[in-house]
Amino acid sequence: MVSHSELRKLFCSADAVCFDVDSTVIREEGIDELAKFCGVEDAVSEMTRRAMGGAVPFKAALTERLALIQPSREQVQRLIAEHPPHLTPGIRELVSHLQERNVQVFLISGGFRSIVEHVASKLNIPSTNVFANRLKFYFNGEYAGFDEMQPTAESGGKGKVIKLLKEKFQFKKIVMIGDGATDMEACPPADVFIGFGGNVIRQQVKDNAEWYITDFVELLGELEE
Repeated sequence: MVSHSELRKLFCSADAVCFDVDSTVIREEGIDELAKFCGVEDAVSEMTRRAMGGAVPFKAALTERLALIQPSREQVQRLIAEHPPHLTPGIRELVSHLQERNVQVFLISGGFRSIVEHVASKLNIPSTNVFANRLKFYFNGEYAGFDEMQPTAESGGKGKVIKLLKEKFQFKKIVMIGDGATDMEACPPADVFIGFGGNVIRQQVKDNAEWYITDFVELLGELEE
């Protein structure tokens, strides 16, 4: 067990901070919003709950949910235009504070790149710092599956991305922040995991995270001390 003061030191001296997106950086679960928009909300949110609890392999859950939703390119674009995701209070300030300290900020999501890039642009995070799943469409815009080669399409994918970042940029200390089981599993290779329960509390994460917060203000306070 690492003491809380050591965890705080690690957070304040990190080279890079990686955030999960759904229910962490934004208030919603992107896939559930897409399902609602496409009229299959109930069936899909039950699957999301099971996937986040770690009961179903991630890729299987993603395949199953997308097969139900069948989102077209136009539906995804309309969702972003008509129901843009809501940023979690405090995230904008936290990200800009980290960037002022020359800390690299990444978004690592099992959600969809088109939605996550929209979120990244609101936080001045370059799209090169976004790792998420890519939806595929036929020429007529109909749903054609997703890119199964992306590391984020697999269980354990967030850890793979963090390992890749360490190899590519020689980061010494990476912090992962997120609400779900897939975020907690990314530490190690992340050096610190901070569980976030500001939008939804997942009991497994709350019980097992060495550091658990429900408000980004707490992390802002650490940086400002």
